[in-house]
Amino acid sequence: MFPTFVLYFVLNLPLLLFPPLSLTIQSLSVRSSIPTVSFTEPASTMAADISHPPMEQLQDLEYCIDSNPPWPETILLAFQNYILMLGTTVMIPSLLVPYMGGSNKDKACVIQTLLFVSGMNTLLQTLFGTRLPAVVGGSFAYVMPILYIINDSSLQRIPDHHDRFIQTMRAIQGALIVASSIQIVAGYSQLWGLFSRFFSPLGMAPAIGLVGLGLFQRGFPILGNCVEIGLPMLLLVIGVSQYLKHTRLLKDVPIFERFPLLICISIIWIYSIILTASGTYRNRPNPTQTNCRTDRAYIISTAPWFMFPYPLQWGPPTFSAGHSFAMMSSVLVSMAESTGAYMAASRLAIATPPPAYVLSRGIGWQGIGVLLDGLYGTGTGSAVSVENVGLLGLTRVGSRRVVQISAGFMIFFSIFGKFGAVFASIPFPIFAALYCVLFGLVGAVGLSFLQFTNMNSMRNLIIIGLSLFLGISIPQYFNGYVTVQHGLVHTNAGWFNAFLNTIFASPPTVGLIVAVFLDNTLDVVDSKKDRGMPWWVFSTNIARGCRWRLEAVDRKDKSRV
Repeated sequence: MFPTFVLYFVLNLPLLLFPPLSLTIQSLSVRSSIPTVSFTEPASTMAADISHPPMEQLQDLEYCIDSNPPWPETILLAFQNYILMLGTTVMIPSLLVPYMGGSNKDKACVIQTLLFVSGMNTLLQTLFGTRLPAVVGGSFAYVMPILYIINDSSLQRIPDHHDRFIQTMRAIQGALIVASSIQIVAGYSQLWGLFSRFFSPLGMAPAIGLVGLGLFQRGFPILGNCVEIGLPMLLLVIGVSQYLKHTRLLKDVPIFERFPLLICISIIWIYSIILTASGTYRNRPNPTQTNCRTDRAYIISTAPWFMFPYPLQWGPPTFSAGHSFAMMSSVLVSMAESTGAYMAASRLAIATPPPAYVLSRGIGWQGIGVLLDGLYGTGTGSAVSVENVGLLGLTRVGSRRVVQISAGFMIFFSIFGKFGAVFASIPFPIFAALYCVLFGLVGAVGLSFLQFTNMNSMRNLIIIGLSLFLGISIPQYFNGYVTVQHGLVHTNAGWFNAFLNTIFASPPTVGLIVAVFLDNTLDVVDSKKDRGMPWWVFSTNIARGCRWRLEAVDRKDKSRV
């Protein structure tokens, strides 16, 4: 059978490669005989059916920046924001405090301090900064310089663990205090506003997109550490927030659309408590127990009942030039990341993009927030919480009042530590499941800015593709070499290593640098319309033209950005 098939194939190969002319003509005639379909509808009607014109505001958002839900909904939404920001607030001290030599009690105190200062920074930002509904909390952008400070030889030589923790915390405080001057000067001198004049929808789309998509390592990789908890959480939050959003148990309140996080966290948290109490993880490896059990954080048992954080509670800060220069890289990264988050928050709050003076004012107040981090000793710096920006879109509520009340919850539960520690014991994979949805949503909001550009332009396609690809590829390369001791750049100057490793390990920062540089150097004069500059200038001019009205109503807390 096999030789016959081979012989048949060889004999017919010429016909397969070079068909007869008559066969070709016949096939063409058959094709030409296919009847054509004539469309009787007008061309404008067809274009309206298949096209989606650009829209300055997102659809289906029910509450904008200065409209507020009823008070019961507002309070529950604020508590939902508080629960969400606990993920990062607990993760960062849980990662850093053990390396600093701190105990579980020290970790609980740092978490309470970070929560307290985050509440203050959120209030300052929503009252005096950009006045957008943005939560300001601890940032992972500061982790790499902090690890450099932790590994300082002068600190590592301290034999007592608690003394080493105190001295390391003071060194981190001094570095944060000095580095905060970068943001304060860049903000209040309008330098960041001048730099923002080089922004366009084409340049900001990849930067904002990478604010969400660049955090993929905090999504499914952490969820996968405890699949039996994380995966049900991911499926449940998608089902409740998307498939049940039109189901109303109460007449006037869309419960599943407004409070998906509270519902899903409650269900999966109880499920994880049952797994822990039943001994499911008793003989499992230690990493599995740490990620899955609800009693391995040791926060509830060590948190004080009452603690009021105050400045210099760890002692006077210590200052080092190398530590301060290294920390300045994190300040620059947080400025880039927060700028993208502000842009996303403005779109999800049905507001115009923040004009230059508002953006500079927000960066200035963010610098004051980093200064407060250094004075109080939070162990890290501050930036806009990306997950809470995504929550604005998931709940379709962009009210500033909700975020301000959530800041009140942060301050309250940081003072009464035992009550806050209960919620802080939620396993990390539950938060990681939420991040998969919320970070993706923020990334999609960033890409929505492309509707104002010409995506049929090869110039624009090259800029978008290159900035997105390098924004993911370069940080992934740098992060692949990160250890507790050092990163990819490993010279004798530790501050220089930390500076470069921090800058190029941030996807939004790399994407912003590449996109803004290419967008302002490639055919700039002939591509203003393709870049989306007419819409960008129009939107910012509207906000700038309303400046007098904003300043007049700031005192009444009724501004429209």
